[in-house]
Amino acid sequence: MAGIDTGDDPHSVGDVLDRLRELGCKAGDDKAELGDMLEALGSRAYGPFFIILPLVDISPVGSIPGLPTAMAVVMILLAIQLVLGREHLWLPGFLRRRGLKGDRLVKVADKTRPIADRMDRWFHGRLPMLTRGPMVKVAGIAVMLLCLTVPPLELLPLASTAPMAAIMAFGIALLVRDGVLMLFACALAIGAVAVGAGLFAARG
Repeated sequence: MAGIDTGDDPHSVGDVLDRLRELGCKAGDDKAELGDMLEALGSRAYGPFFIILPLVDISPVGSIPGLPTAMAVVMILLAIQLVLGREHLWLPGFLRRRGLKGDRLVKVADKTRPIADRMDRWFHGRLPMLTRGPMVKVAGIAVMLLCLTVPPLELLPLASTAPMAAIMAFGIALLVRDGVLMLFACALAIGAVAVGAGLFAARG
């Protein structure tokens, strides 16, 4: 199905959810594909994708076996492009055709709306210079490392929430140009990797 027509890139977490909800309503019982989401969120949707994919994982939909790992693979591909400085996102055809049923996407948007509203109140353009240049590459590398922890952590209940939360913090920082949040996301990433390693070691 075709994506929705948008005039510009989203500027808040609420904007991201509004566009995804509209896409989900349009899809209905059909699948809303990643390619459609890319069109809806804009060709430079690094921040939005690093927000919505972790939100899906944190929502009840994320309990589907294998889904967190599949989302981690997508985010690794996006993070590589972020580090390389690509101006426009690219996804191979087999990933562009992956997605969620429209009604599930609407449920994710509705369930996470209160979280998005709080995020938009708390986070805004503080120290925007820390969301450009080398820090963008740092964010991309951190997202890749966090994604690598997801497949083994998926074996443990709720364990993938920690790395996904850190990835979401990077996504919000990139979206709203919040350098303070970028620094917090870096600290959260270190903690998430440490917690994940500890949980997996305890399980072993």
